[in-house]
Amino acid sequence: MKKLILSAFVALVGLAQADAQSLYKTVYEKANAQVNSAQTSAEQLEISRFEVTVLNYIQAQVTKRGLKKDGYFYDSQAVNLKSFVDDFLYYVSKARKISDAKRKEVIACYREASLKNPLFNDLDKERTYCFVNDTRTFTPFSLDTDWEKAYEQATAKIGTIIK
Repeated sequence: MKKLILSAFVALVGLAQADAQSLYKTVYEKANAQVNSAQTSAEQLEISRFEVTVLNYIQAQVTKRGLKKDGYFYDSQAVNLKSFVDDFLYYVSKARKISDAKRKEVIACYREASLKNPLFNDLDKERTYCFVNDTRTFTPFSLDTDWEKAYEQATAKIGTIIK
């Protein structure tokens, strides 16, 4: 359903001749505004920092590798990143009410989806796993993630964990 809504929205954006990467920019600007707001909670600040870091990473890798990517690529990555993180937080909260074991299953499901779906196959694991290796983070995910594929994988599996 979300894929259908995303496709329809992207088509409408294209028809309206909006700037390329408009959804990417929107996600980035919202996360950046949260990072720079004094009213942002510590949890939301950390989540927004992660989103900004990921979007900056994607842009830097495309530039560094000299890749040609269109607006749909950026928009899809940004929207799926946002959906991935939002769903993750929702299901962790829901699982916490069931048991600590379920919460850990949800975290493992999303973490695995991030790790198993690299976008650039970046060999610099120290950098790409900086959030994965941080045991205090709310977002234990790799920067080098194809967020569209990771979201699909997590969405397909979460129904077996949380019913």
